[in-house]
Amino acid sequence: MEVTSAAAVPSARRHPPLTPHGDFDPPTEGPRLDHASLSTFHQLQTPSRTRSVFSRLRDGLIRSVWSIPSCNGERGASNDVKSAAPPPSTLLARYGGDVVLRFSINSPEEAAALTEAVHVLFLDVWEFNADWVDIRLAKEVHAHTPLMHDLAQAIFESYPSLTFEDPSPRPQDEHRPFSPVLQASPNTDQTNLFFRNYQPLSVIIPWMRLLRSLFPTHVRMINVGVSYEGRDIPALRVGVHPTNADKPSSPRKTIIIAGGSHAREWISTSTVNYVAYSFITAYGKSQEMTRLLEEFDWVFVPTMNPDGYIYTWENDRLWRKNRQQTSLRFCRGVDLDHAYSFQWDHDSTVANNPCSESFAGEGPFQGVEARRFANWARNETANNNVSIVAFVDLHSYSQQILYPYSYSCATTPPALENLEELGLGLAKAIRMTNGEEYSVTAACEGSVDSEENREKKKKFWPRIESGGGSALDWFYHELNVKYSYQIKLRDTGSYGFLLPSKNIVPTGLEAFNAIKYMGHFLLGNKGIEVMEESREGSTAVAAGKHEGELEDDAADVELRRRRRR
Repeated sequence: MEVTSAAAVPSARRHPPLTPHGDFDPPTEGPRLDHASLSTFHQLQTPSRTRSVFSRLRDGLIRSVWSIPSCNGERGASNDVKSAAPPPSTLLARYGGDVVLRFSINSPEEAAALTEAVHVLFLDVWEFNADWVDIRLAKEVHAHTPLMHDLAQAIFESYPSLTFEDPSPRPQDEHRPFSPVLQASPNTDQTNLFFRNYQPLSVIIPWMRLLRSLFPTHVRMINVGVSYEGRDIPALRVGVHPTNADKPSSPRKTIIIAGGSHAREWISTSTVNYVAYSFITAYGKSQEMTRLLEEFDWVFVPTMNPDGYIYTWENDRLWRKNRQQTSLRFCRGVDLDHAYSFQWDHDSTVANNPCSESFAGEGPFQGVEARRFANWARNETANNNVSIVAFVDLHSYSQQILYPYSYSCATTPPALENLEELGLGLAKAIRMTNGEEYSVTAACEGSVDSEENREKKKKFWPRIESGGGSALDWFYHELNVKYSYQIKLRDTGSYGFLLPSKNIVPTGLEAFNAIKYMGHFLLGNKGIEVMEESREGSTAVAAGKHEGELEDDAADVELRRRRRR
């Protein structure tokens, strides 16, 4: 099993970020210790903090099991990169001595050993896929070589900057020709102050109200539930309803885009807001977007977990669950993405312990926000003449597009080919935006490898984390939402949950193009026919036609390969 140290991870109370200084050093390889190759992805050079008895016991077990020596002497980070000021003590107190290790899984035995360690020691699993698992541990449990410096700076940069920025036009904009054509400016997203930084809920909600006021013809602000602490779970319903008195009203086709189920995944909340803003402001300016808003209602839910999201701003930047009380007073919170009723996993050791980051509650739908959101969705379909045709749940990180099922790889979902076809189209739309690669797979395969990938046999490896009770599976199976996806956004581990704010707009644009592609697909275009306006306005397609044809061929080959399995 290869182990790569991914990030030294301090937490943060809300503090103004520092101005960045310098560049990060490129990665280098670390020393090899027996079966483990260890290297550090981020490391913050700080004194050791006072650790709890449980933490010391846990770390001692890890050293003993994996034969990893304590690290009494460390190679310090380079002094070439200096921050404007040292990180505050509150930021270092909780996570200053931690790193995130990447474990490369090469055999079922290694997967089983790591799974047992996660379950017994209640480790904080950051992310996982078929090839690797990222886990937060104390840096004292291993020897390592620092590769990226000044991680505290990266955490500060995830908070809004308070520095003044010159509002004068940038040099590249001064000579931009004026166009009388009524279309959105290509630089609108770059000059929109709202998307320059991550925003707290106290800013997001007034912003949503402003959009409702500015665009009353096609925007409504609704609530899809109430949180454990009594906060509304706000959403924007975007769409235009053409009326025809001579024709009976059919169920309104609705697409739900949700984010923020896990509080620390800020990029998912910002991305939902970006896609919503792009849809809202394009109405009446773009023929294709106007048609999408006339054919569908789009419900955008920026944060399914408002209590947890606020907690990440005011107390613990890396908080994951909601904030409801559990049976253990000192272990709060339920993992909302494991709290749904379909295939809720009551047998998992992790799922049944309130101290676990993946605690699913003591019964199905114990997670307040998950239960109330599900009740809202059921009520919409049963009583409000709504047909939910697609559900997209945004998360971070690892750049994956996942479709059902999450709870097990042993069950094949109906219409698997349709799920794969649209999933590959979403990945292509993202790739053609900024060149980013997103993998497409079943959610169960995104969390555990299997012998099928190597020997074409249905022999599955142990799961790192329970996949039962997910929103993805619940919408697909219980509400019969034919196209249900979970999209894990940028990046693949360089920053993890601490993705710098400069990624907000590129990630949002990728998601916008993917969701727009989904709309065309559901209209019957299947991503092949392109509306006339799109062909005329897209210089990228015109300039790269041959390359696009090659990409179409590659996607077709991949789809045929999956169908032959």
